[in-house]
Amino acid sequence: MTNTCHCDSGIPFSQCCKPYLNSEANAPSPVALMRSRYSAFVMSNLDYLIDTWHPDHYRSDLSLDPGQHWIGLKVLDHGEYEPKKSGWVHFVARFKLAGKAYRIEERSLFSYASGRWYYLHPDKQEAG
Repeated sequence: MTNTCHCDSGIPFSQCCKPYLNSEANAPSPVALMRSRYSAFVMSNLDYLIDTWHPDHYRSDLSLDPGQHWIGLKVLDHGEYEPKKSGWVHFVARFKLAGKAYRIEERSLFSYASGRWYYLHPDKQEAG
């Protein structure tokens, strides 16, 4: 039996986000990076989240709550503004904390630099 990836891609974890989380490869697109960052939240991999956050936009107060249980990701739309320069991903992520369900809907922005994609921040104009 093959374990599907945490990011709800339907692909086995070993063929989806694992190579990125293990630094065996860089995510080839904004949506692949977004999915791998979601998997990093599920797995409490703070180092990966920091490493894939663009240094000019990184929040130094980032922390992970051990009581937070991630329960699903749905990518609504994604694309690149300019190939291998900038892109975006619109998604909904769901989690539970202290028995209460939450959802985050965000349109995240990404930038390509030094041969890899980086998360920038939510698109302020379209964040929900």
